[in-house]
This record gives sequence, structure tokens and C-alpha cells, in this order.
Amino acid sequence: MESEEHVLISELKKKILQIFSDFMTRVTQFEELGAVGNRFLVGFHQGLEFLRQPPINKTSKLVNSVIRANETERVLKYFEAGCVNTHDSVQNISKLHTCQLGLKDHLSKAKCIVNELEVSVKEVTGVMQTANESKPYLMDNVTGEEFGPEATAYDEEIASSDLQKPEITDYVAMMGVIYSMVKNDYIMQERIISSLGLKSSSGELESYTLMWSLRPFVNDEIMHQAWRLIQ
Repeated sequence: MESEEHVLISELKKKILQIFSDFMTRVTQFEELGAVGNRFLVGFHQGLEFLRQPPINKTSKLVNSVIRANETERVLKYFEAGCVNTHDSVQNISKLHTCQLGLKDHLSKAKCIVNELEVSVKEVTGVMQTANESKPYLMDNVTGEEFGPEATAYDEEIASSDLQKPEITDYVAMMGVIYSMVKNDYIMQERIISSLGLKSSSGELESYTLMWSLRPFVNDEIMHQAWRLIQ
């Protein structure tokens, strides 16, 4: 019985570790998408700010002296246009459109990954439940229910556990925690993108860019611990 128990635990841990590794690969893909999305968001901000730049103040003595010194039709039209080249304006309008499309595409891909992460959490929970039902003595009364995709808080026991010899439940708990963080990060990105528009203020755009890059719902230390579980 003891030998059989050892084999079953070894097989169970191997299966859960594989699910966990695939799960973390998808988390990495989500992070890479986030970096690309951030570039689109910054590009949208820059493009909109360019189009909003105020016209040159012609009442300035310095500006008047420059105009008088170079009073050609071309220079006058350039100043009337606010010192904005028409070609540059067209390019920035195109940039805004490209960034908006890029952000929508990002959102679609990110949502797919979040859904895949949820499937992985449900899969590992099912594996734990099956193992507990078929061989309850193996799991020592541990069930998978407490580690479902609705987990929202990080249990400090993970931080204090011996990561050199992780238990099966460490992988399951960590997946629930990381899924919650990634999902909240995705929801934040979704709200930012849905709020973007030509009327978005400079302050709003700066806040959106800062929040996106800071990723307030993601705990980097927990992410580092998750990767150490694989090593």
C-alpha cells in the first residue's frame, strides 16, 4: 500500500506540475501582450496630444519678430496652421487609428488567455477533487474547492511555506491566486480601453498610462514565488 501510495502521489504531482507549467506559460503570454498594449496606449496618448497642441501665440514679441524676418506666404500659412505640418497631422490621425485597432486586438487576445487560465484552474481543481474522492488518504482531507478561480486574496501561508519542497496544494493555491491577479489586471485594461476617446483629457490619459504600466493588481513577489515552484 505504501509503495502504491508513493506512485500515485508522484503521478498526481507530475500531472499538476505540467498543468501549472502550461498555466505559467500563458501568464507570460499575457504579460507580453500587456507590454505591446502599453506601447499602443502611449502611442494613442502622444498622437492625441500632438493634435491638441495650442496655436502659436502671435502676440509674443519674439514670434512677431520671427514672422517679420521671414514674412513669406509659406511661413505665414505655417504660423496660421499653428506651426503644424499638414503631413504630420495626417500621420498622427493615422497613428491614433492604428493604436485604437491595436488596443482592441490586444483586448481580444488577452481575453482568450484569461479564459484559458480559468480553464486551467478548473482543470487542476478537478484533478484534486478526483484524487481526493478516489484516494482520500492521499490528500489528507485537502479539497480543490478552496482554490477555485474566484480566489481573490493571497494566503500568507504560501509566502512562509518551504518552496524548496513545494506541496501539491502549493501549485493549486498559487494558480488560484495568480488567476485572480491576472483577471483583475485584464479588467483594468478593458476599462481603460473602453474609456479612450478623442475627448479623453490629458490627465486621464496620463493616469491610464501610469496604471497600465504599474499593474497595481499584480504582486511581483508572488509571481517570483510561482516561477520558483517550477525550478
